[in-house]
Formats: sequence, structure tokens, C-alpha cells
Amino acid sequence: MNRTLRVAAGVAAIVAIVLVSGMLFTVGETEQALIVRTGAPQGVITEPGLKVKVPLVDTVILYDTRLLTLEPPTEQVILGDQKRIEVETYTRYRIVDPLRFYQSLRTLEQAVPQLSQLVSSSLRRELGQVALRALLSEERTQVVERIQREVAEKARALGIEVAEVRFHRADLPLETSQAIYERMKSERQREAKELRAQGFEWAQEIQAKADRERTVILSQAQREAKITRGEADAAASRILASAFSADPQFYKLYRSLQTYRQALADSHPTIVLSPDSELLRAFKSGPGNASSGR
Repeated sequence: MNRTLRVAAGVAAIVAIVLVSGMLFTVGETEQALIVRTGAPQGVITEPGLKVKVPLVDTVILYDTRLLTLEPPTEQVILGDQKRIEVETYTRYRIVDPLRFYQSLRTLEQAVPQLSQLVSSSLRRELGQVALRALLSEERTQVVERIQREVAEKARALGIEVAEVRFHRADLPLETSQAIYERMKSERQREAKELRAQGFEWAQEIQAKADRERTVILSQAQREAKITRGEADAAASRILASAFSADPQFYKLYRSLQTYRQALADSHPTIVLSPDSELLRAFKSGPGNASSGR
């Protein structure tokens, strides 16, 4: 009898421990708890600490109160100017209404694809109305803000607060980027050829102008040189005429000496002349006879 009582007491103790352990649960500082009784939500606990529930009847579902990050896969989007870009986004959100979240999505695993679909649809709708040029300008910030507002408004009905939606990157596809690069390269090469041709044309014009100016300068210099030479020759002739008229005998002697100098300077060391040569008259008769021509 005593053994039976001890067994019964042990079983009762175990049941009591199980019941007590099933009645108690802990809510962390970064958590909020939703109490569900036989499938029907009963309430939300947001205060951290040790809490009590009805064992075997109540189910506790814990949700994180911190900001969570959603990073869906990269997707291609067609812009308003029919260009394709690859967009990679990230979304930061938190669960602010556990009851509504449970009623609409149940678990976080089910919420991720639903929220990703919201972001994707808003992204495609908004980017389908703008051109690529807008994403490369200050208008990009406004586009992202419109996407964030639309996603936040739709997610609010799911018990989710969207803090931000941002672009990790928004680039052209590789094949499109390569095609644009080749087109830009050919365009720059065409511009370079045009600039070279224009530069060659300018060089020809400058060269032709320089040649014309050179010809004009040379012709003017030659004309002035001829004028100066003519004036010098005229002055020399006047001087010679004046000298000749002043002393004709001396002039004849001077001219004879010039003739000797030129003839003897250009000849060989030996020169052969006849005795009656006019060239020797000054040496035979002296300066007076040479000058008089006798």
C-alpha cells in the first residue's frame, strides 16, 4: 500500500512539474509574444519577463521586435524608356502588430516571400514610369522614396512597419553594358576622326596663310633690296663721276691699277706677255704715260 502511494505521489509530482513548466514562459527584451488558445489569438505580451499561460491549451508565438532585413534576389526591370536594368534592393522592417501579422501571414517564413512580392511589384510599377536618365540624376532619391511609401502602405495591413527600401545597386545587364560601351567607343572614335580631319584642315589653312605671308614678305624685301641697290649704284656712279671729273688722270691711273690687281691676282705665278702689251705700258713709261694713253 505504501509503495502504491509512493508511486502515485511520484506520478503526481511529475505531472505537477510538467503542468508548472507548461504554464511558464519567458519573453525576451527583443521579443513580443502572441498567445493563441485553440487556434484563436488571445492577446499580445510586449513586456519582457516570466509569463504564465494555460498549459496544453495556450500556444505562445514569439516575434522579434528588432529591425529585420529583407534582401530579395536581383531582378531585371524594364524602365519607362524600354531599357533593362538589374536591380538589387534591401528592405528594413519590423513587426509592430503581432496579432495582424499572425492573422495575415502566420510565420516569418511565410512573410518573407509576401513582402518580397510587395517590394517587387512596387519596384516594377515605379521604375516602369521613369527613364534611365532619371536614375542617374537627383530624381533617383524621389523614385526610391515613392517605392518606399507604396511598400510601407501595403505592408501596414500585414502588421509590418517598413523603415526603408533602398537600392544596393541598379546596373545595366552585362550584355547591354557591353553594347553601350562599344557604341560609345565607336562614337568617340568617330569624333576623334572628325577632330583630326578638322585639325588637318586648320593646319593646311595656317600653312597656306603662312606661305602667302612669306611670299609677300620676300617680294617686299626683294623690291626694297632692289630699290636700295639701285639707289646705291646710282650713288656710286655719282661718286665715280664726281671723282673722274675732279682728276681724270688720277682716275685713269686708279683704273689701271685695279686692272693690274685683278689680272695678276687671278693668274698663275708665271704670266707671259708681249713687249708691246698695253698691260705693260705703266711699267715701261711710268704713271704719267700710262695715264695719258701714250
